Amino acid sequence: MPPREWGFGAHSKHLRNLYIYFWRWATWKAYDHGPGSKTGIVCYITVAGFLSGPGFQKMRDYLRRTCDDIWIIDCSPEGHQPEVNTRIFQGVQQPVCIVLASRSAKGKAETPAKVRFQSLPAGHRTEKFAALGKLTIGGKGWVDCQTDWRAPFLPASTGAWAAFPALEDFFIYNGSGVMPGRTWIIAPDFESLQRRWQTLIAAPVVEKETLFHPHLAKEGLGDRHTKRVVSIALPGFEPRPLPIADEHGACSLPVRYGFRSFDRQWIIPDNRVINRPNPELWAVRSEQQVFLTAPSDQSPTNGPALTISELVPDLHHYNGRGGRAFPLWRDANARVPNVRPKLLTFLTQKYGVEVSAEDVVAYIAATAAHPAFTARFQDDLSTPGLRIPLTADRKTFAEAVELGRTIIWLHTFGERMTDAAKGRPAQPPRLPASRHPNIPKAGAIPQDPTAMPDSINYDANKKRLLIGTGYVENVEPGVWSYEVSGKQVLLQWFSYRKANRERPIIGDRRPPSPLGNIQPDHWLAEYTTELINVLNVLGWLVDLEPAQARLLENICSGATFPVTELSAAGAFELPVEPKRKDKHHATPDLFGGGYPPYEPPNPTPLRKPIPEQAEADAAHFYSAKEEGPPYHTKK
Repeated sequence: MPPREWGFGAHSKHLRNLYIYFWRWATWKAYDHGPGSKTGIVCYITVAGFLSGPGFQKMRDYLRRTCDDIWIIDCSPEGHQPEVNTRIFQGVQQPVCIVLASRSAKGKAETPAKVRFQSLPAGHRTEKFAALGKLTIGGKGWVDCQTDWRAPFLPASTGAWAAFPALEDFFIYNGSGVMPGRTWIIAPDFESLQRRWQTLIAAPVVEKETLFHPHLAKEGLGDRHTKRVVSIALPGFEPRPLPIADEHGACSLPVRYGFRSFDRQWIIPDNRVINRPNPELWAVRSEQQVFLTAPSDQSPTNGPALTISELVPDLHHYNGRGGRAFPLWRDANARVPNVRPKLLTFLTQKYGVEVSAEDVVAYIAATAAHPAFTARFQDDLSTPGLRIPLTADRKTFAEAVELGRTIIWLHTFGERMTDAAKGRPAQPPRLPASRHPNIPKAGAIPQDPTAMPDSINYDANKKRLLIGTGYVENVEPGVWSYEVSGKQVLLQWFSYRKANRERPIIGDRRPPSPLGNIQPDHWLAEYTTELINVLNVLGWLVDLEPAQARLLENICSGATFPVTELSAAGAFELPVEPKRKDKHHATPDLFGGGYPPYEPPNPTPLRKPIPEQAEADAAHFYSAKEEGPPYHTKK
């Protein structure tokens, strides 16, 4: 387990993966148990999460101190959930690796083991087996890894990249996004969640547990089940200490939720149904909050290296595969910045003008939230973890801040960093009228449930986005192909709104709750409105990519503040935190104090009125009359 002072206790849960127990038993047996020189070799092929995960720092520290030589063979260069024919083990969707750790009688604990790394070729498993057959520990192709005791077992960063500060260095706090644990509590429309809730609480007692879909533990039910009493509510929401088994009340009003990059959905904000809600993020939720989300245990492959949301983000917000959330503010009143205060002081002194937390977050967005960043540093990103080149030029910094505010405005659909005088009105962004995606009358998607779209495609010649039997005009190729680390945004967005939303069952996972089958039986007007919003946002972002690429080139070709100078100046020092309140009275928030007391919500509309432009976008899709039941439950 990592020592408490390392600050990585939140990640230590990953040490309880069974393969880690096998690693610990083998190293104890070879190196720590019994008399003699305690020399030997331990070699496993296992899941590769411990190579770079923050929760495994003590494990890597132990292996470096105990062994002389360590060889790492990456068997999954394709990353998470690769094509089945590329997998060493066809049923294992996680990346796997072979690790050989050797200790001789000459080993010295004060000298870290030499760690060498090599990847098998990407492609079919037979090609990997052939490469393994030729591989020797004395052969060519091995790359030296980092030498720091706790550093990842991955190739060391070199050159300018190693001199840039890490993304984590800019912020006081970062954490995992929300881990819902069950899919039925999230939906792209508000009403489905209320119908699912009513179905759950009206179900016979013998069926409730199945519908609820608890996680299973060795001793039975996991930490969330229908008989569990959860006395502490999410910050800002009404406590509901009644167990779900006895619940007969209405559903907690669903709220907007940052489900995936550019995909805003709804979630039931009830602590009884969310497995790991990460209450710290809910505690700082506000109309001014901005969350950066970025991958942590893997590296971005293409598209923006990070994305932004105005909503509390899901654990998998960035691209459907893990990540970290970096809030702009540490409180719900947006008065206490989450950017390190001495960094702001350092930059203010260097630039000669006051630098705010919003400036720093906007700078990061302009610098890293675009494909040129990912492409430029692809080799350096062999080791997970983003680094941000920080310009030493005041004018370049100011240019980046202004561009970054526009990027944040776009990622948050016009709800943050607004300034009408600078072309950032407080409404969903829109491309110029001549390039505005639109739905002609002939392209309307029928409301008839029998025509519910189940396919999305693109006609490059006509620049049409094809949705079932309907289509959207004026969609540029770059919008259709826009990806976030391998995830095509429009394909992923549509997959949660099409007729058939079933997901394949991978491995031995249980089927999801039947509640997830409760969904609209036809295409909703709000789907169209949000689709038009997404298309405009992506179109604008594609337009800005050349400006971001030029900015990045200017930053990297000019003077930057190296991490050594920033560290020497104390820019990364963390503020002294106040003592936490008694845990029996309140769960700590980002300050270490208690959550703010519950306040009843204001009687405001559940959803913001649809702007006139968005109503026009959807006008051809829908008539005022609705035929038949709006929802169905698939059998």
